[in-house]
Amino acid sequence: MLIEQITMNDFAKELSSGKKTVIIPFGSVEEHGAHLPLGTDTYHAIALAQRAAEISGVMAAPPLWYGLCRSTSQHPGTIGLSSASLTLLVKDLITSMYYQGLRYFVLLSGHAGGTHMATLLNACDELLETLEEARFAVLSIIDLIKMLPDGLVETPGDSHAGEVETSLMLALKKDLVHGTSPAEFPSFPKFIIARNKLKFWKGGVWGDPSKASARKGEAILEREASLLGELIEELQQFQE
Repeated sequence: MLIEQITMNDFAKELSSGKKTVIIPFGSVEEHGAHLPLGTDTYHAIALAQRAAEISGVMAAPPLWYGLCRSTSQHPGTIGLSSASLTLLVKDLITSMYYQGLRYFVLLSGHAGGTHMATLLNACDELLETLEEARFAVLSIIDLIKMLPDGLVETPGDSHAGEVETSLMLALKKDLVHGTSPAEFPSFPKFIIARNKLKFWKGGVWGDPSKASARKGEAILEREASLLGELIEELQQFQE
């Protein structure tokens, strides 16, 4: 059930029936090579949240379109938030949902940047101190991709605008896919924070888009939704 499409009476009815779980899709406005739209992460998170909500009979919230984009911050089109801003947004959003009666929160991020995910985790950790009945699960699409069956994804280490995301966009938004981009595996210096990030990641791809197909995208999405449904069940049964 999509929160933005129901009435206040529908919302209250869901809560009274004991359904207090919500999936919150997080994404980004971020470069995805020369062939994928800037909203790729968010489109993925929205579609996955909706399918998992249908499987599990829970609510799916409207997405947060902006995230913390560090490595791609200098590429054209990347528009992001600071860690401080993202933290406040997460805490305000979930606190409001909590006081509306929701208790189980699945933060599903289509954007898997390390700093971005750390911010989501830290915000939820802080909320544990103030929202006594709240339970949280925080994960990215990369976490789910690592759990996919062997052989479904051909490219080792594929993670950004490559085989997986191109396949997903071919399945979800084919009209927004513009050809392909060369395979690329960036190499940032270890431990050193690069000022000129474009020097180490010119094309904005991490993987091989040439191996993508709509068939793979649909298979990946279905398996991800099943895995997310399993996590939702685990969260609802979780006891400290």
